[in-house]
Amino acid sequence: MATKTTPGDAFAGATRPTVAGFDAAKAGRRAECDGGRMIPGTKYAGREEFSGTLTGEYVDHGDPPWRWYRLCELTQKPENYEGDAVWCESGNLFVVDEDAG
Repeated sequence: MATKTTPGDAFAGATRPTVAGFDAAKAGRRAECDGGRMIPGTKYAGREEFSGTLTGEYVDHGDPPWRWYRLCELTQKPENYEGDAVWCESGNLFVVDEDAG
């Protein structure tokens, strides 16, 4: 799952617990994520795919927590997606470059 937000307001106003953090091992890594969202004006959802660079930022959201990573410098995104970054749920995130360490 992916969700659009702007930097600094990830999960703002959330009613469930949120904890922000930074994972240096993921920062700068190339990754892909897929997810879905509702198709406006319908009762259906569609799949979306993103590719870009991980910032290392994450947010643990909910109880139990789901971890979301921020993907920026998008090289692939849906045609009408206006954002320059996206938050990706860790289960739908795939690091595609070799470990630099």
